[in-house]
Amino acid sequence: MKKYLNLFDFKQKIDYKTEVLSGLTVALALVPEAVAFALIAGLSPLTGLYAAFVMGLVTSILGGRPGMISGATGAVAVVVVALSISHGPEYIFATVILAGIIQVLAGLFRLGKLMRLVPHPVIFGFVNGLAIIIFMSQLDQFKDASGNWLTGQSLYILLGLVLFTMLIIWGLPKLTRAIPASLVAILAVFGIVLVFGIDTKTVGDIASIQGGFPPFHIPNVPFSFDTLVLIFPYAAIMAGVGLIESLLTLNIIDEITETRGRGNKEAVAQGAANILSGMFSGMGGCAMLGQSLINISNGARARLSGIVAAVALLLFVMFGASLIEQLPMAALTGLMIMVAIGTFEWASLRTFNKMPKSDIFVLVTVTLVTVFLHNLALAVVVGVIIAALVFAYDSARRIRARKSIDEQGVKHYEIYGPLFFASVTAFNEKFDILNDPDEVVIDFKESRVVDMSAIEALNKITERYLKVGKKVHLRHLSPDCKLLLKNADDIIEVNVLEDPTYHIMADKI
Repeated sequence: MKKYLNLFDFKQKIDYKTEVLSGLTVALALVPEAVAFALIAGLSPLTGLYAAFVMGLVTSILGGRPGMISGATGAVAVVVVALSISHGPEYIFATVILAGIIQVLAGLFRLGKLMRLVPHPVIFGFVNGLAIIIFMSQLDQFKDASGNWLTGQSLYILLGLVLFTMLIIWGLPKLTRAIPASLVAILAVFGIVLVFGIDTKTVGDIASIQGGFPPFHIPNVPFSFDTLVLIFPYAAIMAGVGLIESLLTLNIIDEITETRGRGNKEAVAQGAANILSGMFSGMGGCAMLGQSLINISNGARARLSGIVAAVALLLFVMFGASLIEQLPMAALTGLMIMVAIGTFEWASLRTFNKMPKSDIFVLVTVTLVTVFLHNLALAVVVGVIIAALVFAYDSARRIRARKSIDEQGVKHYEIYGPLFFASVTAFNEKFDILNDPDEVVIDFKESRVVDMSAIEALNKITERYLKVGKKVHLRHLSPDCKLLLKNADDIIEVNVLEDPTYHIMADKI
């Protein structure tokens, strides 16, 4: 039954059954990952579970992307593991709170719009790399406690249950979407293992999840400048990684649902969630692409599914640990493998022969950095830098100069294309100063002066003409360009009626 719910200024159409069932499915999928990420960070399993509860609840209520799931993540675990080993969990909680403050400030200063600078090849590379990481992480379930690959009957049982889970998730939606296929798959495998008494790895074999309500306390660290110096680098990296992963996940969910989330609102929510996570004994986190895709693929579109997932996770910890610990890891492994398959952008492979080589290079580079370094923020930054350099190189080659001489013997240079640091050399090569007539006009009507490198190029070209006793006019420059030119009084002639209104980048600094 579908109704309307006005929650925090969002009037959303909610299918309560879908939202609740999807939330329960996501909660089950959160358990093993939260435990695993906490162990990676050198923390107790409950630290990851508490973080998943707080992050999921706060971002579901306050976030800018309904239906997106947040929790403890591997990206955050990798950042804090060194600090955890050297200084312990109390410093981790302090770091998480500081990272949250940084994220709140990023949202308040509207830095979420910087995600517009991330090109599609970078997003494809990020998604593909994350899909490979999700898949590779599931392979650990096919190893024993000593790290050796399973063999014989134990391997066949695990493999059979995983394939059965994947078959249900793939096939059930073709018959009905009344119940989330992933939830049916988990319950079906759980029932088979329970009824037939099959001996296979369970959630409880990883770690116990029994606990109480997250305890509130202020991190027990010295409130000193030395502490700030110690934790700030970790907090800054955690905040950056969390925002990048969260906002990229938001963009991906936007594309799938054909709706638009609010990046700055999500940044504030992520920050608030991390602050509370650090105060309630959590390791912090960010948006989780895998669980978000599970939620969206189940048909959830509102905030309710995330709230249900967070509350259900807490109930598992407080009251249902003995039951949840009996869940076969095969079911959750099959679910996450299907998530990896669904996450991977297969279309990016089919368009390899149609994409520019530079885009292919960016896509592959981001994927490889993500997979081998497990550093999503670094992968995105590297991809953006490469894409920006390629764009600058291509734009630099586009600058042109149309040359003509009028009846009065004045030579005109009509400039086309942007004049900026990368195109300055090509711009200077357009002029024949020694052989030009005594009077020259350089027209920027079809060009833009972008940065201080361009301004310096204009200063130098006018100086070169003045040294040989020739007069040069620069037309159609913006007022800020005119102010920054050294020889403006002697050489500027601007048609006020056609004067452009753009500003160079230096004027904004």
